[in-house]
Amino acid sequence: MSIKILHFADAHIDAYTGGRIDPKNGFSYHTNDFLKALDEIVDTAIAEQVRLVLFAGDTYRNASPVPTFQREWHRRVIRLAQAKIPMLMIPGNHDISNNTLKASALQELDTLRVPYLHLAAGGVHLYTPQELDGVPVQVLAVPWLPLSLLAARDKDNKKTPEERAREMEEELIRRIRRGMEQADPALPLILLTHYSVQGSKYPSGQTAELGRDVTLSRSLVCDPAFSYTALGHIHLFQDLNEGQQPPVVYPGSIERVDYGEAKEKKGFIIAEVENHHTEYSFRELHTRRMYNLQYEAKDAETIQENLLAMLPSPEDAQDAMIRLTITYPHEFESKIIERELRKQVEGALDFQLKRKPLYENRMRIQSKNISSLTPKDLLTTYCQVTKTSETETEALCSLAEEIFRETETALQKDF
Repeated sequence: MSIKILHFADAHIDAYTGGRIDPKNGFSYHTNDFLKALDEIVDTAIAEQVRLVLFAGDTYRNASPVPTFQREWHRRVIRLAQAKIPMLMIPGNHDISNNTLKASALQELDTLRVPYLHLAAGGVHLYTPQELDGVPVQVLAVPWLPLSLLAARDKDNKKTPEERAREMEEELIRRIRRGMEQADPALPLILLTHYSVQGSKYPSGQTAELGRDVTLSRSLVCDPAFSYTALGHIHLFQDLNEGQQPPVVYPGSIERVDYGEAKEKKGFIIAEVENHHTEYSFRELHTRRMYNLQYEAKDAETIQENLLAMLPSPEDAQDAMIRLTITYPHEFESKIIERELRKQVEGALDFQLKRKPLYENRMRIQSKNISSLTPKDLLTTYCQVTKTSETETEALCSLAEEIFRETETALQKDF
């Protein structure tokens, strides 16, 4: 008999802080997108009568969320409790404070003992059917643990962050192996964790601190003792054991956290879990159109025309989010007419124009005695450095000669 579960991660419901505000609730329209995605996930769990919901961490932007966002999260997950659908949550790195004495951003759910809502915090723990409201499955929960835990033990503060990360990896592997040994082999075993895994791909909008991020080995998360590995932390949907058992899945974030994720599909996982065999599907969420456009200008005369052609049409721009990054020689600056660009996409929810002018390094004048150069020679050299055309150089030198003559005449009169 298979057990239907829903797996999602990286909600980050308060991640977006800019853009136009919805007067109905005071949130930005893109923040509403995150909340609508969460609504769709909860609606699916209830409509399809899943037996268990697994959340793999990162509810908020940081460990001190604004109470308003806590309210919005609670409103939605409590709907699962009201439908008597168990939900097991682990805190991610954004939910945990580096101060080990502080509670996680999700702690109040555990403190209030909300029925059917379970928070795995404080370390690796094997959840049994009795702890999951009778669902016949085991979940080995591995929440994010801050490196400050190990720093507190290192009283002499001699270890580097890289050394602490390696030590944390070794400790996590020992705890996970211990939990696997304690599991009942007659029941499906799921690994639920919020860490990077060797060989996983990061989206362009997300980075890892190489050497400082704890990284689990591929062989560990792909161990055949698991029936399914539910991952969180990386915002890109991927199966690290594709076509084989167990599936090792990052569902990705539920919405686009920044423009670096503009081309990525967002969604969650519905899985049918049996002992040592799982089938799953990625359910794509409805997301707002987002464009992350980049243009490197080569010709000053066509830059504006090309920029307008690159932007989406007024129809496609309506209610979309658009970022246009322009790289260009600084002397092209006057050729970029921003008001025309904004006019074309005025129906967009958000339009960000990022200018990246390029400045050439100053060229040293090859002369042993710079004072021997005439003003005309200096002007000609400047025109060469700035790659001014011959026609413009001749015109500038002609005008400069008139100024020099007038200046010389005025000085002679003063004396």
